[in-house]
Amino acid sequence: MKKRLTFGFLPWVAAVAICSGSGFSHGQESVIEAGSVLANGGVAHTEPAIVEGEAPSAADSAIVSDGGIVSEGTMGSEGAAAGGATRKVLRREWVTETRDVNVTENVQEQRERSYTVTKRVPRTEQRTREYTVNVPETRTKTVNYTVNTTVPETRTRDYTVKVPYTETIEQNYTVMVPVKEEKSRSWTVKVPYTECVEQAYTVMVPVKEEKTASYTVKVPYTEQRSASYTVRVPYTEQVEETYTVRVPYTEQMTGYRTVSKRFPVKEMKTVSVKGGHWETSAKEISANGKYDAEGNPCCPKTVCCRTWVPTCESKEVETTRWECSTEQVPYTYCVTKSRCETRSRTKCVTKFRCEERTRNYNVTLSRCETRTRNYCVTKMVPETRTRTVKVQKCRDEIRTGTYCVTKMVPEARTKSVCVKKFRCETRTASYTVNKCVPETRSKEVCYTVMVPQQRTANYCVTLYDNVCETKTCSYTVCVPKCVTKQIQVKVCRTVCEEVPCDACSGCSSDADACGCGNGNAGNAGKAKGHKGCGLLRCRKGC
Repeated sequence: MKKRLTFGFLPWVAAVAICSGSGFSHGQESVIEAGSVLANGGVAHTEPAIVEGEAPSAADSAIVSDGGIVSEGTMGSEGAAAGGATRKVLRREWVTETRDVNVTENVQEQRERSYTVTKRVPRTEQRTREYTVNVPETRTKTVNYTVNTTVPETRTRDYTVKVPYTETIEQNYTVMVPVKEEKSRSWTVKVPYTECVEQAYTVMVPVKEEKTASYTVKVPYTEQRSASYTVRVPYTEQVEETYTVRVPYTEQMTGYRTVSKRFPVKEMKTVSVKGGHWETSAKEISANGKYDAEGNPCCPKTVCCRTWVPTCESKEVETTRWECSTEQVPYTYCVTKSRCETRSRTKCVTKFRCEERTRNYNVTLSRCETRTRNYCVTKMVPETRTRTVKVQKCRDEIRTGTYCVTKMVPEARTKSVCVKKFRCETRTASYTVNKCVPETRSKEVCYTVMVPQQRTANYCVTLYDNVCETKTCSYTVCVPKCVTKQIQVKVCRTVCEEVPCDACSGCSSDADACGCGNGNAGNAGKAKGHKGCGLLRCRKGC
């Protein structure tokens, strides 16, 4: 019965407790194995379990209750009431603790900076300009002209029209999203300061001196002269002229154009699809060299493990591919051509005759005369003097500042785009062709001749001056700050409890050995050489 209780029933209880998520832990240090001996001599027991296919009886199974062992149908509460002793039992429980965690938060800080703005200030300036104006002058003349009298004629032609229609497609595009990044830099600034320096300089002192000089003057006088010149006098003469006229006419022609069409082609494509499933397997974990009180090695325990098994499958997918084809389509069009015809007309030609004329004019001449004058000459005499001068100097200072850099990060997006396409349609239209019949007519024509005149006008011009102005603006900067926060954490702790037990720590023996059972078990234990009641876990020596 001892062998059946130790190696038959307790490993099944441990396996059921591990798979059902009871108080056992996966770590080797935190697992309290069935049948292990505690530090104070107590025995840690699990909850009772019934193995499928085996019905436990009162004579060959142990029922664990409140830390005591009840054997052969004897209840543990009776043994506890008889002894009145207690023992320590380890129990795992979840405890909520408060911990301090350092967290970095961004605090917004308001700052100011100054910048220079250049403004354009307008000012008005008045200017004068000279321009030429053409003054119209009306004149009359007789003109012979040819009038083309139109004779309408109706014709029919076929033409092709591209009818637009809209189709929506999905289009992928990339958008550059700005991301701000703060950087720091250092620069050198030249700080001005003033220093007084003694300086020697030379001054040119003016000295006046009177001198006499002679000079020549040109005295003007007027003299009258006469000159002859030639004038071109215009006159009009009628001249017969021959000219060529291009008479238009329409001719119908046939041409060919290339039309592209797209048609779908369906085909099958092989695609690899990744999948998988979970597999659950039982795994036996060894006791890692642990032994019980009798010196026997502890039993291994069984745990359940889940493993992901990947699979790769091939599938046939139908795809559509578009192909293009070209086609020569005939069409009819009208071409306007022209033929040359020679005609004659009379026109007025302006000619010139030369006439000799005389005119009187005044000529301004000059004669030379010598004169004398007195004048003062100023000479500059150098003189050395001393003065104190303030000199502007600069010293270098290194300063540090932060600035924001904006980087563009690409981001893929999808949008629906409407594509405009065309389909060809053949239509019929009627049109009227006008034939031209020439006819000569005469009429009085008033025409205008532009006579140029010089005029002066004032106008205003707006000029802009650049004026610099300093402004101040405020901006927000995120400053990192370390903050301590309290969070609630669940921790699994081991708690030691005291529970009542009987005098022989839950052993089940006969009245002859320890007074808490029948004598058969005690005799069996003595027969095998055990000290006490004969149970494997009893250490009291009963």
